Amino acid sequence: MQAENTKNDIKTLSFGCRLNALESEKIKNMLKPHICAAIVVNTCAVTAEAERQSGQVVRKLSRENPNAPLFITGCAATRNPDMFAQIPNTVVIPNKDKLNLGTYVSALATAACDTTTPQITKFNHTDSKLSKQFVQIQNGCNHHCAYCITRALRGPSVSFEYDAILADVRAAVADGFGEIVLTGIDIASYVRQEDNQVIMLSGLCQRLLNDVPEIQRLRLSSVDPAVPDVKNIIDLILREPRMMPHMHFSMQSGSNPILRAMGRRHTAQTVRDLVERACGKITFSWDIICGFPSESDELFNETVALAQETKPIKIHAFPFSPRPDTPAAYMPEQVDRSVSKKRVKIIDDLANKNRSDFMGAQIGNTVQVLVEENNMARCPHDIPVRIEGTTLPARTICDVKLIDVDGDYFIGKVI
Repeated sequence: MQAENTKNDIKTLSFGCRLNALESEKIKNMLKPHICAAIVVNTCAVTAEAERQSGQVVRKLSRENPNAPLFITGCAATRNPDMFAQIPNTVVIPNKDKLNLGTYVSALATAACDTTTPQITKFNHTDSKLSKQFVQIQNGCNHHCAYCITRALRGPSVSFEYDAILADVRAAVADGFGEIVLTGIDIASYVRQEDNQVIMLSGLCQRLLNDVPEIQRLRLSSVDPAVPDVKNIIDLILREPRMMPHMHFSMQSGSNPILRAMGRRHTAQTVRDLVERACGKITFSWDIICGFPSESDELFNETVALAQETKPIKIHAFPFSPRPDTPAAYMPEQVDRSVSKKRVKIIDDLANKNRSDFMGAQIGNTVQVLVEENNMARCPHDIPVRIEGTTLPARTICDVKLIDVDGDYFIGKVI
């Protein structure tokens, strides 16, 4: 969850993916010249818990700010608009209209709250200042994963025009951001045809690096390992030092029968081949759903075995959450949630061991880091580094020697 306070009384609060936070920033800037005070809540519906939290926070904000309009948008608001519309002072904006100024202005004119002298009474949500800039290159999804409602809420995949992406990247570099992160709902599906040339994600990255040589670090958000272009992305990372050598795969499982049941398009061997192609020079992280319907102990152990073999250094594991109106919610052989939670613990422990082994092997190496705040930085493999000695300003990019490990982060000294 990310939040931002601004002096112009447009407050934003975002749940879920980084794309929501990026869109909230765009909404805030769009509303600034036209609305003097409002709260924008960008909700998430990826799990039942995310949707519940979104509703809980909106109710609290409504009670604490009776004289301010609350714009509620995002996936949970799109999926369940009636729930939010019943909360006082709310104006529900579906995903398809969330970046349309006219929708906000028109809705505000008929809102059941004070729009003449709106006032935000209480807003205690804060967000740390980012040292990297996220740039959206794509939205939506064309796939049909059995557990996911994102496609229905975000719509089909749309790849943004190169000139628009280039402008955002150049603006970020001009603002002093040394690291750019390309993000979207399914960025691996990025494809556009321009000047009789088909541009995919790997080509987009190469063009940005060529056209904006001031980019010091270029990183990707989550990618689908099933997309053939991922091989080209790995090759680009291996030959281009400004590409960060860490990739996050939307894996969901390491068991082929479960992947088929999920409607995923990759196999365990797909991932083995990609890791082998990386030649040990790229680290990986995964998303894993534990307890998907029909996942027996034996099939779960296939995921464990793949993680032991390919050694992802981070795994975001979470128990399966049946979402209404998705095929997985009505599949037979539903797994008890207590079993799912135990499997999450097993996967977490394995990821921790993989990361610990990797970090221990890095001691003594010199790496480039991006300073975030309070002398905490990020190495190219997206692991925190606590820098000892002189305090460095945020967004500093420098070389440090890794001298020790403390829990989940390195300790380093500037050289």
